[in-house]
Amino acid sequence: MPSLFYFKKYKIVLLIFVLILTSCQVSRFFIYNFADIRDYKKFPSRKIEKASAEKFHFTVGRSAKLDSSKISYEHEKNIPIEEFIKKHKSVAFLIIRNDTILYEKYFRGRDSSSYVPSFSAAKSYTSALIGCAIADSLIGSENDLVIKYIPELAKNGFDNVTIKHLLQMTSGLKFGENYFNPFGDVAGYYYGRNLRKRMCKMKLKREPGKKFEYLSGNTQLLGFVLERALKGKSISQYLQEKIWQPCGMESDATWSIDMKKKGIEKTFCCLNANARDFAKFGRLYLNKGNWNGKQLVPEAWVKKSNTVDTTGGAKWYYQNQWWINNPRVGDYSAIGFLGQYIYVNPKKHIVIVRLGKTEGGIYWPYLFGMMCKEL
Repeated sequence: MPSLFYFKKYKIVLLIFVLILTSCQVSRFFIYNFADIRDYKKFPSRKIEKASAEKFHFTVGRSAKLDSSKISYEHEKNIPIEEFIKKHKSVAFLIIRNDTILYEKYFRGRDSSSYVPSFSAAKSYTSALIGCAIADSLIGSENDLVIKYIPELAKNGFDNVTIKHLLQMTSGLKFGENYFNPFGDVAGYYYGRNLRKRMCKMKLKREPGKKFEYLSGNTQLLGFVLERALKGKSISQYLQEKIWQPCGMESDATWSIDMKKKGIEKTFCCLNANARDFAKFGRLYLNKGNWNGKQLVPEAWVKKSNTVDTTGGAKWYYQNQWWINNPRVGDYSAIGFLGQYIYVNPKKHIVIVRLGKTEGGIYWPYLFGMMCKEL
Protein backbone atom coordinates (compact mmCIF):
# COMPACT_ATOMS: atom_id res chain seq x y z
CA MET A 1 0.00 0.00 0.00
CA PRO A 2 2.76 2.57 0.81
CA SER A 3 4.35 2.01 -2.59
CA LEU A 4 1.00 2.58 -4.31
CA PHE A 5 0.51 5.80 -2.30
CA TYR A 6 3.92 7.15 -3.30
CA PHE A 7 3.34 6.14 -6.93
CA LYS A 8 0.09 8.14 -7.03
CA LYS A 9 1.79 11.07 -5.32
CA TYR A 10 4.61 10.91 -7.87
CA LYS A 11 2.10 10.92 -10.74
CA ILE A 12 0.37 14.03 -9.33
CA VAL A 13 3.68 15.87 -8.92
CA LEU A 14 4.71 14.85 -12.44
CA LEU A 15 1.38 16.04 -13.87
CA ILE A 16 1.77 19.44 -12.17
CA PHE A 17 5.36 19.69 -13.46
CA VAL A 18 4.26 18.92 -17.04
CA LEU A 19 1.44 21.47 -16.85
CA ILE A 20 3.85 24.13 -15.65
CA LEU A 21 6.33 23.37 -18.42
CA THR A 22 3.70 23.43 -21.15
CA SER A 23 1.86 26.55 -20.03
CA CYS A 24 3.45 29.97 -20.07
CA GLN A 25 0.76 31.50 -17.88
CA VAL A 26 0.87 28.71 -15.28
CA SER A 27 4.67 28.75 -15.02
CA ARG A 28 4.70 32.55 -14.65
CA PHE A 29 1.93 32.34 -12.03
CA PHE A 30 4.02 30.01 -9.87
CA ILE A 31 7.38 31.66 -10.56
CA TYR A 32 6.15 35.22 -9.92
CA ASN A 33 3.65 34.11 -7.28
CA PHE A 34 0.56 36.23 -6.68
CA ALA A 35 0.23 39.66 -8.35
CA ASP A 36 1.85 42.48 -6.37
CA ILE A 37 2.94 46.07 -6.82
CA ARG A 38 6.43 45.11 -8.02
CA ASP A 39 5.05 43.35 -11.08
CA TYR A 40 5.88 46.24 -13.40
CA LYS A 41 9.50 45.07 -13.18
CA LYS A 42 8.60 41.56 -14.36
CA PHE A 43 6.86 42.21 -17.66
CA PRO A 44 7.97 43.82 -20.91
CA SER A 45 6.57 47.31 -21.28
CA ARG A 46 6.27 50.28 -23.59
CA LYS A 47 7.52 53.70 -22.46
CA ILE A 48 5.25 56.73 -22.23
CA GLU A 49 7.46 59.80 -22.23
CA LYS A 50 6.90 62.69 -19.84
CA ALA A 51 6.20 66.20 -21.03
CA SER A 52 9.21 67.60 -22.84
CA ALA A 53 8.13 71.23 -22.46
CA GLU A 54 6.29 72.74 -19.51
CA LYS A 55 5.51 70.31 -16.72
CA PHE A 56 2.55 70.77 -14.41
CA HIS A 57 3.22 70.85 -10.68
CA PHE A 58 0.62 70.89 -7.94
CA THR A 59 1.12 73.56 -5.31
CA VAL A 60 2.28 72.07 -2.02
CA GLY A 61 0.34 73.48 0.92
CA ARG A 62 0.21 71.14 3.88
CA SER A 63 -3.01 71.17 5.90
CA ALA A 64 -2.42 71.27 9.66
CA LYS A 65 -6.03 70.17 10.09
CA LEU A 66 -5.42 67.02 8.05
CA ASP A 67 -2.06 66.30 9.68
CA SER A 68 -3.70 66.27 13.11
CA SER A 69 -6.97 64.63 12.08
CA LYS A 70 -8.12 61.24 13.33
CA ILE A 71 -10.06 58.48 11.61
CA SER A 72 -12.79 56.26 12.98
CA TYR A 73 -13.70 53.25 10.86
CA GLU A 74 -15.85 50.41 12.15
CA HIS A 75 -14.21 49.12 15.35
CA GLU A 76 -11.20 51.48 15.06
CA LYS A 77 -11.77 54.76 16.85
CA ASN A 78 -9.85 58.05 16.67
CA ILE A 79 -6.74 56.71 14.95
CA PRO A 80 -4.29 59.41 13.75
CA ILE A 81 -4.56 59.65 9.97
CA GLU A 82 -0.95 58.72 9.21
CA GLU A 83 -1.06 55.72 11.53
CA PHE A 84 -4.35 54.56 10.02
CA ILE A 85 -3.20 54.88 6.40
CA LYS A 86 0.10 53.12 7.10
CA LYS A 87 -1.51 50.35 9.16
CA HIS A 88 -3.87 49.52 6.29
CA LYS A 89 -1.11 48.75 3.79
CA SER A 90 -0.92 52.01 1.83
CA VAL A 91 2.27 52.95 0.00
CA ALA A 92 1.11 56.40 -1.17
CA PHE A 93 -1.70 58.73 -0.13
CA LEU A 94 -2.43 62.15 -1.64
CA ILE A 95 -5.28 64.59 -1.04
CA ILE A 96 -5.45 67.47 -3.53
CA ARG A 97 -7.96 70.33 -3.52
CA ASN A 98 -7.99 73.19 -6.00
CA ASP A 99 -4.59 72.07 -7.36
CA THR A 100 -3.00 72.20 -3.91
CA ILE A 101 -1.59 69.12 -2.21
CA LEU A 102 -3.10 69.19 1.28
CA TYR A 103 -1.74 65.83 2.34
CA GLU A 104 1.00 63.62 0.89
CA LYS A 105 2.54 60.60 2.57
CA TYR A 106 4.57 57.63 1.35
CA PHE A 107 5.27 54.37 3.13
CA ARG A 108 7.26 51.13 2.85
CA GLY A 109 10.24 52.71 1.13
CA ARG A 110 8.27 54.57 -1.55
CA ASP A 111 8.47 58.26 -2.40
CA SER A 112 6.96 60.69 -4.91
CA SER A 113 9.00 59.19 -7.77
CA SER A 114 8.10 55.54 -7.10
CA TYR A 115 6.27 53.55 -9.75
CA VAL A 116 3.19 51.61 -8.74
CA PRO A 117 1.08 49.56 -11.18
CA SER A 118 -2.45 50.82 -11.65
CA PHE A 119 -3.91 47.35 -12.07
CA SER A 120 -7.55 47.83 -13.13
CA ALA A 121 -7.44 51.60 -12.72
CA ALA A 122 -5.95 51.41 -16.23
CA LYS A 123 -9.46 50.56 -17.44
CA SER A 124 -10.44 54.21 -16.90
CA TYR A 125 -7.49 55.37 -19.02
CA THR A 126 -8.55 52.95 -21.75
CA SER A 127 -12.03 54.47 -21.67
CA ALA A 128 -10.57 57.98 -21.99
CA LEU A 129 -8.57 56.92 -25.04
CA ILE A 130 -11.67 55.42 -26.67
CA GLY A 131 -13.35 58.80 -26.16
CA CYS A 132 -10.36 60.56 -27.73
CA ALA A 133 -10.38 58.14 -30.68
CA ILE A 134 -14.07 58.88 -31.32
CA ALA A 135 -13.33 62.62 -31.21
CA ASP A 136 -10.46 62.05 -33.65
CA SER A 137 -12.78 60.13 -36.00
CA LEU A 138 -10.64 57.02 -35.65
CA ILE A 139 -13.67 55.24 -34.20
CA GLY A 140 -17.15 56.03 -35.47
CA SER A 141 -19.02 55.94 -32.15
CA GLU A 142 -19.57 53.84 -29.07
CA ASN A 143 -22.38 52.14 -30.98
CA ASP A 144 -19.99 50.72 -33.56
CA LEU A 145 -19.93 46.95 -33.73
CA VAL A 146 -16.79 45.37 -32.35
CA ILE A 147 -16.49 43.19 -35.47
CA LYS A 148 -15.98 46.35 -37.52
CA TYR A 149 -12.51 46.49 -35.94
CA ILE A 150 -12.00 42.82 -35.06
CA PRO A 151 -13.71 40.89 -37.88
CA GLU A 152 -12.12 37.67 -36.61
CA LEU A 153 -14.77 37.62 -33.87
CA ALA A 154 -17.67 37.39 -36.31
CA LYS A 155 -17.42 33.61 -36.37
CA ASN A 156 -17.70 33.55 -32.56
CA GLY A 157 -21.13 35.16 -32.35
CA PHE A 158 -20.05 38.78 -31.77
CA ASP A 159 -22.34 40.14 -34.52
CA ASN A 160 -24.32 42.38 -32.15
CA VAL A 161 -21.67 43.32 -29.59
CA THR A 162 -20.92 47.07 -29.58
CA ILE A 163 -18.13 49.14 -28.08
CA LYS A 164 -20.65 50.42 -25.54
CA HIS A 165 -21.34 46.86 -24.39
CA LEU A 166 -17.62 46.52 -23.65
CA LEU A 167 -17.48 49.88 -21.88
CA GLN A 168 -20.47 49.04 -19.68
CA MET A 169 -19.45 45.40 -19.08
CA THR A 170 -22.68 44.11 -20.64
CA SER A 171 -21.22 42.23 -23.61
CA GLY A 172 -22.17 38.75 -22.39
CA LEU A 173 -18.54 37.69 -22.70
CA LYS A 174 -17.48 34.24 -21.53
CA PHE A 175 -14.50 35.04 -19.31
CA GLY A 176 -13.39 33.84 -15.88
CA GLU A 177 -12.61 36.74 -13.52
CA ASN A 178 -10.89 34.61 -10.88
CA TYR A 179 -7.60 36.11 -9.71
CA PHE A 180 -6.54 33.00 -7.77
CA ASN A 181 -6.82 30.39 -10.55
CA PRO A 182 -3.51 29.84 -12.41
CA PHE A 183 -5.40 28.13 -15.24
CA GLY A 184 -8.08 30.82 -15.56
CA ASP A 185 -8.66 33.60 -18.06
CA VAL A 186 -7.32 36.42 -15.88
CA ALA A 187 -4.05 34.53 -15.31
CA GLY A 188 -3.87 33.89 -19.04
CA TYR A 189 -4.23 37.56 -19.87
CA TYR A 190 -2.04 38.81 -17.02
CA TYR A 191 0.83 36.31 -17.30
CA GLY A 192 0.35 34.95 -20.82
CA ARG A 193 1.64 36.02 -24.20
CA ASN A 194 0.01 36.75 -27.57
CA LEU A 195 -3.20 38.32 -26.26
CA ARG A 196 -4.40 39.06 -29.79
CA LYS A 197 -4.55 35.33 -30.50
CA ARG A 198 -6.41 34.74 -27.24
CA MET A 199 -8.91 37.50 -27.98
CA CYS A 200 -9.71 36.14 -31.41
CA LYS A 201 -10.86 32.94 -29.68
CA MET A 202 -13.23 34.72 -27.28
CA LYS A 203 -16.86 33.64 -27.12
CA LEU A 204 -20.09 34.80 -25.53
CA LYS A 205 -22.19 33.08 -22.90
CA ARG A 206 -25.25 35.31 -23.24
CA GLU A 207 -26.82 37.89 -25.52
CA PRO A 208 -25.21 41.33 -25.20
CA GLY A 209 -27.03 44.17 -23.47
CA LYS A 210 -28.80 41.96 -20.94
CA LYS A 211 -26.64 41.78 -17.82
CA PHE A 212 -23.72 43.57 -16.18
CA GLU A 213 -20.74 41.41 -15.35
CA TYR A 214 -17.37 42.89 -14.46
CA LEU A 215 -14.88 41.12 -16.72
CA SER A 216 -11.38 42.29 -17.60
CA GLY A 217 -11.70 40.68 -21.01
CA ASN A 218 -14.08 43.47 -22.03
CA THR A 219 -11.41 46.11 -21.48
CA GLN A 220 -8.73 44.11 -23.24
CA LEU A 221 -11.07 43.90 -26.23
CA LEU A 222 -11.45 47.69 -26.06
CA GLY A 223 -7.68 47.86 -26.29
CA PHE A 224 -7.72 45.62 -29.36
CA VAL A 225 -10.41 47.82 -30.96
CA LEU A 226 -8.31 50.90 -30.18
CA GLU A 227 -5.13 49.36 -31.56
CA ARG A 228 -6.87 48.46 -34.82
CA ALA A 229 -8.33 51.97 -35.06
CA LEU A 230 -4.89 53.54 -34.52
CA LYS A 231 -3.54 51.69 -37.57
CA GLY A 232 0.07 51.19 -36.58
CA LYS A 233 0.42 53.63 -33.68
CA SER A 234 0.75 51.99 -30.27
CA ILE A 235 -1.76 52.61 -27.51
CA SER A 236 1.06 53.91 -25.31
CA GLN A 237 2.04 56.45 -27.96
CA TYR A 238 -1.57 57.56 -28.27
CA LEU A 239 -1.80 58.02 -24.48
CA GLN A 240 1.45 59.98 -24.59
CA GLU A 241 0.14 62.30 -27.30
CA LYS A 242 -3.42 62.76 -26.09
CA ILE A 243 -3.03 62.86 -22.30
CA TRP A 244 0.40 62.24 -20.79
CA GLN A 245 2.38 65.05 -22.38
CA PRO A 246 -0.48 67.61 -22.67
CA CYS A 247 -1.11 67.15 -18.91
CA GLY A 248 2.51 68.03 -18.17
CA MET A 249 3.31 64.74 -16.45
CA GLU A 250 6.47 65.00 -14.37
CA SER A 251 7.75 61.49 -15.04
CA ASP A 252 7.79 58.83 -17.71
CA ALA A 253 5.31 56.00 -17.32
CA THR A 254 5.22 52.50 -18.76
CA TRP A 255 2.42 50.24 -19.90
CA SER A 256 3.03 46.50 -19.58
CA ILE A 257 2.65 44.53 -22.80
CA ASP A 258 2.14 40.83 -23.46
CA MET A 259 5.44 40.18 -25.29
CA LYS A 260 8.60 42.05 -26.23
CA LYS A 261 8.21 42.02 -30.00
CA LYS A 262 5.05 43.63 -31.37
CA GLY A 263 3.24 43.31 -28.05
CA ILE A 264 -0.12 44.85 -27.21
CA GLU A 265 -0.74 46.85 -24.07
CA LYS A 266 -2.57 45.04 -21.30
CA THR A 267 -5.33 47.63 -21.28
CA PHE A 268 -7.29 45.91 -18.54
CA CYS A 269 -4.42 46.63 -16.15
CA CYS A 270 -0.80 47.50 -15.81
CA LEU A 271 -0.20 51.21 -16.40
CA ASN A 272 2.80 52.03 -14.21
CA ALA A 273 3.34 55.55 -12.88
CA ASN A 274 3.82 57.59 -9.73
CA ALA A 275 1.12 58.93 -7.45
CA ARG A 276 1.30 62.59 -8.52
CA ASP A 277 0.93 61.71 -12.20
CA PHE A 278 -2.00 59.43 -11.41
CA ALA A 279 -3.53 62.43 -9.59
CA LYS A 280 -3.23 64.54 -12.74
CA PHE A 281 -5.48 62.11 -14.57
CA GLY A 282 -7.98 62.64 -11.76
CA ARG A 283 -7.59 66.40 -12.22
CA LEU A 284 -8.29 66.02 -15.94
CA TYR A 285 -11.62 64.33 -15.19
CA LEU A 286 -12.35 66.71 -12.33
CA ASN A 287 -12.21 69.50 -14.92
CA LYS A 288 -14.46 67.67 -17.39
CA GLY A 289 -11.64 66.60 -19.66
CA ASN A 290 -10.23 70.12 -19.96
CA TRP A 291 -6.60 70.84 -19.14
CA ASN A 292 -5.88 74.53 -18.59
CA GLY A 293 -8.14 75.60 -21.42
CA LYS A 294 -7.48 72.72 -23.82
CA GLN A 295 -10.12 70.02 -24.19
CA LEU A 296 -8.16 66.75 -24.14
CA VAL A 297 -11.03 64.32 -23.53
CA PRO A 298 -14.49 65.33 -24.83
CA GLU A 299 -16.60 66.81 -22.04
CA ALA A 300 -19.58 64.68 -23.08
CA TRP A 301 -17.41 61.57 -22.75
CA VAL A 302 -16.33 62.50 -19.23
CA LYS A 303 -19.98 63.09 -18.33
CA LYS A 304 -20.80 59.53 -19.40
CA SER A 305 -18.32 58.33 -16.78
CA ASN A 306 -20.13 59.95 -13.85
CA THR A 307 -23.76 59.88 -15.04
CA VAL A 308 -25.93 56.90 -14.20
CA ASP A 309 -27.17 54.94 -17.21
CA THR A 310 -28.81 51.58 -16.48
CA THR A 311 -30.05 50.80 -19.98
CA GLY A 312 -29.07 47.51 -21.59
CA GLY A 313 -28.38 45.71 -18.32
CA ALA A 314 -25.84 48.23 -17.01
CA LYS A 315 -25.50 48.90 -13.28
CA TRP A 316 -25.67 52.39 -11.75
CA TYR A 317 -22.34 51.95 -9.97
CA TYR A 318 -20.26 51.24 -13.10
CA GLN A 319 -20.16 53.68 -15.99
CA ASN A 320 -17.74 53.80 -18.91
CA GLN A 321 -15.03 51.91 -16.98
CA TRP A 322 -15.35 54.09 -13.87
CA TRP A 323 -16.90 53.25 -10.49
CA ILE A 324 -19.64 55.55 -9.17
CA ASN A 325 -19.42 56.06 -5.42
CA ASN A 326 -22.51 58.10 -4.50
CA PRO A 327 -24.73 59.44 -7.32
CA ARG A 328 -26.11 62.19 -5.05
CA VAL A 329 -22.60 63.41 -4.29
CA GLY A 330 -21.30 62.84 -7.82
CA ASP A 331 -17.98 61.28 -6.75
CA TYR A 332 -16.41 58.43 -8.67
CA SER A 333 -13.17 56.45 -8.92
CA ALA A 334 -10.75 54.55 -11.09
CA ILE A 335 -10.09 51.41 -9.04
CA GLY A 336 -7.39 48.78 -9.30
CA PHE A 337 -6.57 45.48 -7.65
CA LEU A 338 -4.83 45.62 -4.24
CA GLY A 339 -6.39 48.99 -3.50
CA GLN A 340 -5.21 51.39 -6.20
CA TYR A 341 -7.56 54.41 -6.33
CA ILE A 342 -7.91 57.66 -8.23
CA TYR A 343 -10.90 59.30 -6.55
CA VAL A 344 -12.64 62.36 -8.01
CA ASN A 345 -15.07 64.60 -6.13
CA PRO A 346 -16.14 67.44 -8.47
CA LYS A 347 -18.34 69.24 -5.92
CA LYS A 348 -15.48 69.56 -3.46
CA HIS A 349 -12.81 70.04 -6.18
CA ILE A 350 -10.87 67.18 -4.59
CA VAL A 351 -8.76 64.38 -6.03
CA ILE A 352 -7.47 61.60 -3.78
CA VAL A 353 -4.93 59.00 -4.80
CA ARG A 354 -4.40 55.95 -2.63
CA LEU A 355 -1.92 53.30 -3.75
CA GLY A 356 -1.44 50.17 -1.72
CA LYS A 357 0.35 46.92 -1.16
CA THR A 358 -3.09 45.44 -0.48
CA GLU A 359 -6.62 46.77 0.02
CA GLY A 360 -5.91 46.70 3.75
CA GLY A 361 -9.42 45.61 4.71
CA ILE A 362 -10.87 49.07 4.06
CA TYR A 363 -13.62 50.24 1.71
CA TRP A 364 -11.67 53.31 0.67
CA PRO A 365 -14.33 55.18 -1.37
CA TYR A 366 -16.46 55.43 1.78
CA LEU A 367 -13.48 56.81 3.67
CA PHE A 368 -12.68 59.26 0.87
CA GLY A 369 -16.25 60.56 1.00
CA MET A 370 -16.03 61.04 4.75
CA MET A 371 -12.73 62.92 4.39
CA CYS A 372 -14.25 65.22 1.79
CA LYS A 373 -17.09 66.11 4.15
CA GLU A 374 -14.52 67.41 6.63
CA LEU A 375 -12.66 69.55 4.10
